[in-house]
Amino acid sequence: MNSEEILKEIYKPLRVTILGKVKIFDTTNGKYVIKDKGKANIRDVYNYLSSRNFNYFPKIIDDTRSEVNIFEYVEDTKMPNDQKAMDLISLVASLHEKTSYFKEVSMDTYQEIYDNIKSNIVYLKDYYNDLFDRYVLEEFMSPSKYLLTRNYTTIKDALDFCERELDLWFNMAKDSNRQRVALLHNNLELSHYIRGNEDYIISWDDSKIDTPVWDIVKFYKKEYYDLEFKSILSKYLDEYKLNKDELKLLFILMVLPDKIVLDKNEYDNTNIVRNFLDYLYKTEELVRPYYTEEKEK
Repeated sequence: MNSEEILKEIYKPLRVTILGKVKIFDTTNGKYVIKDKGKANIRDVYNYLSSRNFNYFPKIIDDTRSEVNIFEYVEDTKMPNDQKAMDLISLVASLHEKTSYFKEVSMDTYQEIYDNIKSNIVYLKDYYNDLFDRYVLEEFMSPSKYLLTRNYTTIKDALDFCERELDLWFNMAKDSNRQRVALLHNNLELSHYIRGNEDYIISWDDSKIDTPVWDIVKFYKKEYYDLEFKSILSKYLDEYKLNKDELKLLFILMVLPDKIVLDKNEYDNTNIVRNFLDYLYKTEELVRPYYTEEKEK
């Protein structure tokens, strides 16, 4: 018998609901969440969070099985997404504040970050330049290719910004012998925040220790389209102060475009380009005021 069959024998659920990557067992004794184990040892993560007085996670019912963890079920309270995002980002700021510490690093640490981002920028510059050179020669461009070609300067400007700011960031950070890190959830999205009797963040399977910047970048890239991020970012920065080089790295990683591949039908390709451009324009609008304020100062 596999793990699920064994658990069904133990808990005897009246109903099993599949919700994303989890199964919810509805039993006569209540509801339980069954989830496959991930990279992180959830017990260790929870113990560390508790030691830092951060207890906003659902209780583990059973983590002794090799394949799955069993958690308490928490009924979510329905609320507007923008309000939910503000509550979540406040909780994330608290997470970073309570688990932050400085670790000793060498220049190699910052050099590696620089080299990784730099190589990505160079690759994307070549990639989009090649697309532009090929598409512009076509006599009758498809809508997706026309849309991408027409907005090529926007893509180029974003990559030039990242390259320029990356050099400035490296000059700021390279001589430091320490780096601020914190425990990251590393998979933030609205569906991973639940408001029950308390606030809860779920799905800690990818959590790790790293610069807090990554949590915000990943959250933004997942939810930028449907949320008003100006207030969200402002709230986070008010509650968890990033230093100058952290803030610069945050903006570089937010502005840095993804690679898009147009290998689907034309309707889907056009949507891919449109969403890609929406991301660039929304991000430029979000980041610009911080540089305007910096110039004014």
